[in-house]
Amino acid sequence: MIKSLRFVASAAALSIALAGAAHAQAPAGPPAASKPHVFTAKDMASLDRLSDPRVSPDGRYVLYAVRTMNYPANKAAMSLWIADLKTKMAPRRLKISDGGASSGRWSADGKAIYFISGRAGGTDQVFRTDATGETATQVTRTPFDVQAYRVASDGKTIVVGMAVFPDCADLACTEARLAAKADTKATGVVYDRLMVRHWDTWNDGTKNHLFAYALDAGGVATGQPIDLMKGFDGDTPTKPFGDDNDFAITPENDAVVFSAKVAGKDEAWTTNFDFWAVKIDGSEKPRNRTEANKAWDTAPVISPDGKFAAYRAMKRPGFEADRFAIIIRDRTTKEDRELAPAWDRSADAIAWSRDGKTIYATALDVGQGKLFAIDVKTGKVTALTGEGHVSAFDVGPNGIVYAADSLKSPSELFFLPAKGPAVKVASVSSDALKDVAWGEPEQFNFKGWNDETVHGFVLKPANFDPAKKYPVAFLIHGGPQGSFSNSWSYRWNPQVYANAGYAVVMIDFHGSTGYGQAFTDAISQHWGDRPLEDLQKGWTFATQKYAFLDADRACALGASYGGYMINWIAGNWNQPWKCLVDHDGVFDTRAMGFATEELWFTEWENGGTPWQPGTTYEKFNPALHVDKWAKPQMVVQGQLDYRIPVEQGLATFTALQRRGVPSKLLYFPNENHWVLKAQNSVQWHKEVLDWLDQWTGNTRPGR
Repeated sequence: MIKSLRFVASAAALSIALAGAAHAQAPAGPPAASKPHVFTAKDMASLDRLSDPRVSPDGRYVLYAVRTMNYPANKAAMSLWIADLKTKMAPRRLKISDGGASSGRWSADGKAIYFISGRAGGTDQVFRTDATGETATQVTRTPFDVQAYRVASDGKTIVVGMAVFPDCADLACTEARLAAKADTKATGVVYDRLMVRHWDTWNDGTKNHLFAYALDAGGVATGQPIDLMKGFDGDTPTKPFGDDNDFAITPENDAVVFSAKVAGKDEAWTTNFDFWAVKIDGSEKPRNRTEANKAWDTAPVISPDGKFAAYRAMKRPGFEADRFAIIIRDRTTKEDRELAPAWDRSADAIAWSRDGKTIYATALDVGQGKLFAIDVKTGKVTALTGEGHVSAFDVGPNGIVYAADSLKSPSELFFLPAKGPAVKVASVSSDALKDVAWGEPEQFNFKGWNDETVHGFVLKPANFDPAKKYPVAFLIHGGPQGSFSNSWSYRWNPQVYANAGYAVVMIDFHGSTGYGQAFTDAISQHWGDRPLEDLQKGWTFATQKYAFLDADRACALGASYGGYMINWIAGNWNQPWKCLVDHDGVFDTRAMGFATEELWFTEWENGGTPWQPGTTYEKFNPALHVDKWAKPQMVVQGQLDYRIPVEQGLATFTALQRRGVPSKLLYFPNENHWVLKAQNSVQWHKEVLDWLDQWTGNTRPGR
């Protein structure tokens, strides 16, 4: 997502501080000649990860976050680094990172850096440091974790997000309720509406609210906070993945705009997020600025001159994968207009240029995650990047800093000046990966469902020998409105399979994103026919085009919707496969419609509720085709997965075992819809690769 905030540090002070940075990691150079290294799941889980770039207001420096994994401890730590865009000196780790530091933001006057750390009392609080980054001063002392924050440009106010009981008059009330709950021996919880659990967490009755604190002359929060959402039945930051992109302080420093959905009785089946405005002094209740649109409105950002607000908006209520259009609102007249309505891409993140003449946006585009510039006056769209995937960016006065990755590289930092090509600023993984022999990717296309063009990727195995044939891992992406694309993943990473001796084939079937909204729409109420046809035709095309693919030694794997498709394939297209792997996949679509938490998803995708006539719950239900299951299948399931609950995985394994099909269940009691813990990830990959090796006869390098 976009990371655009306007804060900076003193150029002179930072020049002195950076001068002694000889120990820091430098931008990657050419790899040294040595024996190729087999890239394993443990290597992937152990890599440092770069994210969240923030350009200083004067454009001289960029602040960014680095996540470092302590693999034996199964625990990660966050640190902040700084790079000089002018002198190109080696980036430097800030000393304040020793206590843990994330969400680094420059102060508007260029004299301080704010950040979040858990170094004081076990709760996440906001701290600040001077330009040297040597010492930290605590800014907030809240009783609960600070989830995200923004500092007003005049330096007089900080707005923070915290979880509280929405009907409480103050923080002490929430503290008292939580203490009383902890003291009782009774464990029952009563609910009277849905969203009793979401993603991987049960609803404890709290909501994420924004609070405004006054800052004293030293930049420290003082006095009692103002609940800007007092009594509001909704969350900002939004759950489960919200951050400071969900709210902003106006340039006048008199109001806060934020994204939120009123929960109510219909929270589980509506996508009606709106953007709201509230006075920063709490003198008025939040006002809904997009009430007329019953679909999704989100992430308002204000132009530098304060005249306009830009936000992203969908048009169809209930459809989470609708196209996010960019809307420009005149803050004086309250009139809206869509920017570049003919641009058939869905904006992932947006930011204003410093002169207010351009909107920058990221979006998937035919298998690439590109950064675009859109002229605010004419709507002309220009792609600023090509191959690869831009995961985050920030706009400076002299250009744009962005983080980008690809199928052959984790995220690295680049600077795109106003004129000239992009240059690499920092890499945190180049040394660890310098001896890796990558599997080379190639994009292809073919005629799929309805004779329409469908794209896919093939990865050659590492250390490829054109005279050989290789077993194949046929990966199926989730979503279903998603894409593997030319991007790096720390979960389903094709390079792990390529380094294990497999060729990899991935198809962006109908329903995938980045190919126009009509292509994305095509999968809804068609889970089992149109995408299956694309997968079948893509498999045929790939095996005919690429002679190194051994079609007689292939396994199909998928997660989420991809796991659904594995279960569907098991009963409807199991002929090509030596084995199958279903990770957190749907087994019974009708039961899924009653058990999942975000009902808007299943109801849109199946054309209604499970009890309504004319829906597709039974038409494309894998459970109805178990009688044809015959191919060896592994099932992976997390206990904390409330999107596709654990019973779906258990039912899949039960069906396989009861039919006598060779099968295994890999169960994680402490993982959700994703396998996030480093050692669990390595175990998962080992079990899956062992399963593939068993049925394809592959001799894995380094096994």
